[in-house]
Amino acid sequence: MRLRSLLFVPGDRPERMEKALAMGADALILDLEDAVAPSKKPEARGAVRAFLSAKRDVALFVRVNPIDSDEAAADIDALTGAGFDGIVLPKAEGQASVDALTARLPGDYRVLPVASETPRAVFELGTYKGDRLVGLTWGAEDLPAAIGASSSREEDGSYTDPYKVVRALTLFGAHAAGVPAIETVWPDFRDLDGLAAYVARGRRDGFTGMMAIHPTQVAVINAAFSPSEAESAHARAVVAAFAANPGAGALQLDGRMIDAPHLKAAQRLLALAT
Repeated sequence: MRLRSLLFVPGDRPERMEKALAMGADALILDLEDAVAPSKKPEARGAVRAFLSAKRDVALFVRVNPIDSDEAAADIDALTGAGFDGIVLPKAEGQASVDALTARLPGDYRVLPVASETPRAVFELGTYKGDRLVGLTWGAEDLPAAIGASSSREEDGSYTDPYKVVRALTLFGAHAAGVPAIETVWPDFRDLDGLAAYVARGRRDGFTGMMAIHPTQVAVINAAFSPSEAESAHARAVVAAFAANPGAGALQLDGRMIDAPHLKAAQRLLALAT
């Protein structure tokens, strides 16, 4: 499953779900949590269940309410037996939260935990594993609220030091689990230049996809996480060089030395292009 872009859609807005199918996102996240007022959650569950009943070409995820919340049981009842690709699990606190979800909601689906929204969650970022995991993502809004911080960002929009740490731990936790690291949202959907710079940093650092809060963000995210032809050509040359010299530990290519880390990076990049 290719997950460059995952677009949030409020679960109580079925007309937006239909429109979102044509926006180019690799996956839609039908939201039953933060985007839906408590009074509208029953309506949203019905709308999401109805939307899931038709066959779609886009991967469909559902963000349920936290597994230990009063709303979670109703979400699980609404989704039992429905066809969907994955669950986005908010306020996850390590692999134990994933196991608790899959024990309560049967089905052949994958789980994308939002893995950094509570203080305890930060200390569980290295525990994720297993075939049910499709990736790992993080959030920069719930955690500061949980600890009484005024913001997770500096005045220029960059993260303060505590949240730089959380972002890094999520990135490494995902790679330790062998799953994609999914970058958190860029909140200013009108600032596409800022988004492009943010996504570029994410890809540079090792993220392979990102969540979006508005359809206009999808094309920018997809472009950033799609290798250019020049990048792909260089990666193919690296792979070909080592294939032609299977016993070599290091080689020269275009006047530069390449070794095992370069080969691994090339293979990873080519995997992104498929």
